[in-house]
Amino acid sequence: MKEENKFLFSEEYKRKRERMVREQIIARGVENERVIKAMLEIPRHLFVTEERRNEAYEDYPIPIGYGQTISQPYMVAVMTEYLEPSEDDFVLEIGTGSGYQTAILAHLVKRVFTVERNCELLERAKEILNRLGFDNIKYNCDDGTKGWMDYAPYDKIIVTAAAPEIPHPLIQQLKPEGIIVIPVGSRWMQDLIVARKKVNGDMKIEKKFECAFVPLIGEYGFEE
Repeated sequence: MKEENKFLFSEEYKRKRERMVREQIIARGVENERVIKAMLEIPRHLFVTEERRNEAYEDYPIPIGYGQTISQPYMVAVMTEYLEPSEDDFVLEIGTGSGYQTAILAHLVKRVFTVERNCELLERAKEILNRLGFDNIKYNCDDGTKGWMDYAPYDKIIVTAAAPEIPHPLIQQLKPEGIIVIPVGSRWMQDLIVARKKVNGDMKIEKKFECAFVPLIGEYGFEE
């Protein structure tokens, strides 16, 4: 990563990050050592607005504008763990948002393809991620429910907004034996789903726990 000023990479933020990982992530059962290391290294406070930086490592989602949030740290960690990220993976992310989940993924996999329907949010996230030196991310401002066919198929897909069902284009763009992690349900309450694509194209679906995400808007999601 590129050098930043002493304030943004201060020991105070490092201590907050270590406490976040210890108390919110490891204590709740996240075990993947690579995920834990990424959560320790990525400066989460850069992905929130300046006035919310003191809250960046707290145990709740934080508004980032446009009706969107940066997810609770535990949710980022556990969804990433369920994705079973490998260094050779090509991962499609639906819902760039703040760019924090994007950074965690980019730290762990070979290539991230991220789609965000709000172009202003996408540009803000891109600026932060470029500033941190990530060069393995491709960006697309579009309807994420349609995926990103140009680079399909993907090893893994992660969706950071709630869908009424798994969008069919995402299933089509996933490699056989690939994994999708996505919240599925109503606009107000969902089940976090881990879906594995069988060689014959069928999906093996496992419900993990209830959660609440902002709605995934688009052709194969919720109406705006």
